[in-house]
Amino acid sequence: MQIDDLIKVVESALDELKAKDVVRIDVRELTSVTDYMIIASGTSSRHVSSLSDNVVEKAKEAGCRPLGVEGKGSGEWVLVDLGDMVVHVMQPATRQFYDLERLWQSAESRRAQQQQPMPDAE
Repeated sequence: MQIDDLIKVVESALDELKAKDVVRIDVRELTSVTDYMIIASGTSSRHVSSLSDNVVEKAKEAGCRPLGVEGKGSGEWVLVDLGDMVVHVMQPATRQFYDLERLWQSAESRRAQQQQPMPDAE
């Protein structure tokens, strides 16, 4: 399955069950672990669990078998590893505490700054 198709499947699965604040982060230049991270919020532990279950179900239907699912027991944060994509579904307080968007986007900003040529000294 192509990554663009997988992105559509995952985002559709999250949208179908009304995930909140869905964000996609391209991390291809930042890590070799995965290409994309999708972060979404659920309104309760039950909603987080249902969202992650729907992502797993829709991915399987599309022919992409998840490599793993972590955190289902607590319902605070569930991670679905789809290989080229990792999906994080969290309750808002957990999402705010870990602030993965800032973490990964800051890393991307630092990397971009490091790649810019140094200004000539006068």
